[in-house]
Parts: sequence; structure tokens; C-alpha cells
Amino acid sequence: MADQQLGVLKALDVAKTQLYHFTAIVIAGMGFFTDAYDLFCVSLVTKLLGRLYYFNPASEKPGSLPPHVAAAVNGVALCGTLAGQLFFGWLGDKLGRKKVYGITLIMMIVCSVASGLSLGNTAKGVMTTLCFFRFWLGFGIGGDYPLSATIMSEYANKKTRGAFIAAVFAMQGVGILAGGFVALAVSSIFDKKFPSPTYAQDRILSTPPQADYIWRIVVMFGALPAALTYYWRMKMPETARYTALVAKNIKKATQDMSKVLQVDLEVEERAEDPKLNYGLFSKEFLRRHGLHLLGTTSTWFLLDIAFYSQNLFQKDIFSAIGWIPKAATMNAIHEVFKIAKAQTLIALCSTVPGYWFTVAFIDIIGRFAIQLMGFFFMTVFMFAIAFPYNHWILPDNRIGFVIMYSLTFFFANFGPNATTFIVPAEIFPARLRSTCHGISAATGKAGAIVGAFGFLYAAQPQDKTKTDAGYPPGIGVKNSLIMLGVINFVGMLFTFLVPEPKGKSLEELSGEAEVDK
Repeated sequence: MADQQLGVLKALDVAKTQLYHFTAIVIAGMGFFTDAYDLFCVSLVTKLLGRLYYFNPASEKPGSLPPHVAAAVNGVALCGTLAGQLFFGWLGDKLGRKKVYGITLIMMIVCSVASGLSLGNTAKGVMTTLCFFRFWLGFGIGGDYPLSATIMSEYANKKTRGAFIAAVFAMQGVGILAGGFVALAVSSIFDKKFPSPTYAQDRILSTPPQADYIWRIVVMFGALPAALTYYWRMKMPETARYTALVAKNIKKATQDMSKVLQVDLEVEERAEDPKLNYGLFSKEFLRRHGLHLLGTTSTWFLLDIAFYSQNLFQKDIFSAIGWIPKAATMNAIHEVFKIAKAQTLIALCSTVPGYWFTVAFIDIIGRFAIQLMGFFFMTVFMFAIAFPYNHWILPDNRIGFVIMYSLTFFFANFGPNATTFIVPAEIFPARLRSTCHGISAATGKAGAIVGAFGFLYAAQPQDKTKTDAGYPPGIGVKNSLIMLGVINFVGMLFTFLVPEPKGKSLEELSGEAEVDK
């Protein structure tokens, strides 16, 4: 290994933390704030959608989304995200990070608004248009994953690179929290303005017609933070690593970084080593990075099965432990409020702190240790909840249950949920970095789809008289949690395929600093 790193890239690696680094975190982070808000806010309003559009006055239970509709509403954005991660990840390496970055943001703004304006007043019309626009919303969100991670990794210095990428990802937690706050605020306002009886008191009046605006406002709010950052995102220069190593314009890379880092850099030329020009499907890539890609894809896949299924049937767990009363004892607006309150408490107490613990410690103890520790404790707490599940749902033990459940979220975020996002942006060559991150992220979303679709059915009670309307019997929440514990344990094993990038330059990690002696 010889030190052949370009001066402009060395300057980036040793640059002191400056205002521009924080500006980049905010610009990239607001995209992630929007991503998380848009993906998770729908779980706050699915019960309301069921009451509004699938109301049956003869039923003792309020309306609920049929299984295929619930699966589509919850999962269609994840399908779009998977496709967007692959497409925009590849495009980010072909056209450059900056050009593609603007396209994804416009898609997110337009489709957030369009989702809330879903057409028609029939169940079929509204759900079809909602799912259509949420697919394309997911497609735009998908592009934000590889591009935000890649841009932040290529701007950062090697000493604090992990914390900077983690800070971008931590905005996901803030987005989840914001979804809860918006739903709380909107439902409170509507409850005061349009008071209504519970479902048990009056089945028809328990869902006032104005409640239709609640889910639309909650869904459309996601366009606001994305719109506010569009101007600044377009002002960002292309990353020096893309301009120098992929576009081969070292002069432009040097000029761009001289402006943002406020230092004088000399332009230099470097002969390209043809050996380092291998493609994604080459034997050379397989030899150098094959196991790395297997490690980043498998761990992200396994993590997202657990993480997304936990989020999506969170409201069912809250119902089981009594945090959310039986649906018939509430009106439609109260139900939105109760679900939002429960999810916001979990986010505030465990989800958000977990992200920022990663920011604080990732450049001290490293990615590998955090990921291994996270998977380990997720396994421990999931089993600790699952095996004595019947003990935890007793009224006297519910607080303990919530604490244990919160800790699984904490160690997901102070663990593999953050590191699986960070590492693929560090260990692959510049010309394949966005593509490989997109592949890793898309594999993760495949896991999320398994979680969203599979566990929607799996968590149903084994007694068919107790299942939600239209659902076949499942394996129950207890057995679902045991399965998730096993999945977390397997994720811990696959972590050993992932290298430790702490303290190394991107070129050192990817092999781009090598020369043929």
C-alpha cells in the first residue's frame, strides 16, 4: 500500500469540523426527517382509515382495513423505496450525487401532497390513489438513502465521519417523533372542534365526517420540511470524491472544496491505475468486496424484518397491554390521539436517544462493536419479552413490559439500525459507492416488506374468533416476538462479515489508495 491519495481528498480527511459540515448534516438530515415521517406516519392513521371507509353499522367493532388493503397501505411505500434505492443508487454513480439529489426531493414533495389529496369518496377510489402515490413517494424516499449517506461520507473528515453520517440518520428518529406530534396536535384540534360519542354509544356519529381531514393533513405535512430544504440542496457542490475519482475532473474538485472548506488547495494530476477500474459484476469486485456486500446486505435485511415489524404492529402490542383502550370505547378521533400518544412516548424515551447515542460513540468504539452489541441486546430483550409474554400483559406488569419493549428500540438505534446505514457508505469504491449502498438498503427494505406483510398476519391470535376482521389465524404476538429474537441473533452472526471503517480514509477502505508497485 502506497500513499497515493489526492491532495484534495487528504484535505477533506484531515479538515477540522467546520460550519459547512453542519450545514451538510442539516441539508441531508432534513431529507431523512421527511423519509421517516412519510414512511411511519401512515401507521398512526390506518385505524382511522378503517373506520372511515370500511364502516359496517351492523358490526360490534369499528371498521378496520381488510387484510389486503392494510398490507397495501403499510407496504406499498416500502416497495417503492426498494425500487428507488436500486435505481437512484445506480443513477447517483452515473450522473453524480447532486443532480439526482434534487430529483428525489421533488418526488417526495409532490407525492406527499398527492397522497393527502387521494381522490374520490369511495373506499376503493381513495385507497387506490393513496397506494399509487405512496408507491412513488417511497420511490423518491428510496433515492435519499444512498445519496444522503454517500454525500455525507464523501464530505466528512475521517476522524468524525461516523458521527456525521449517524447524525444524518438520526433525523429519522426526529421524523418519527414529528409524525407523532403532528397527529397529536391535529387530533386534539379536531376533537375540540367536532366532539363525538364513542362507538359503543353511537356507531355512526362516533366517526364525524370531518375526521377524513385528519389523516390527509398528517400525510401531507411531510412535504413541508422537504420543500424548505430544496433550495439549499441545489446549492451544494458535487462531492470532491465523485468529481475527482469518478468524473476525473481534479481541477473542479479542488475548486469546489477550496470554497466550502475555506482553504487553498493546489491542483494536482494523478495517473489512473487501470487495475482499480473494475465493475460491480467483475471477479475483482467479488474478490475485494464480495463478502463485504454480503455482510451489509444480510445484516440490513435481518435488522429491517425486526425493526419494521416492531413499528407496524406496535399499536397492537399497546392494545394488548392496555395502553390503547378497546376500539369500541373510543371515537375515531380519540383513537388517533391514543395511538399517536403511545408511539410518541416510545420514540421520545427510546428510539430518539438510541440514534444520538450512536452519534456520540460511533467514532470512539467503532461500527462493528455497536452493531454486534445492538443485535445482541435486541435478541436478549426480545426473548425476555416473548417467553414470559403472558406474564407481561397482566395489568400489574405492563410498565415493565413497556420498558423492555422500549429497550429493544433503543438498542436497534444504538446498534444495527444506524450502523447498517453508515458502513455501506464507507467501504466501497467511489464509482460504486452509491450503487452498493442502494443494493444494501434495498435488501433491507426487502426485509421491511417481509416484516410489514408477514407479521401483519403472523401477529394475529391463534384463536380465529379473536382475529381482526378478515384475517386468518396467525401464530400470535408471543410467537412472532420469538421469531424476531431468532432473526436478531442471526443478524449478530452476519455482522462478522462487515469490516471496521473507524479512523480510516474512504480510499484506504475501498482500495483506491493502492498503486501497482
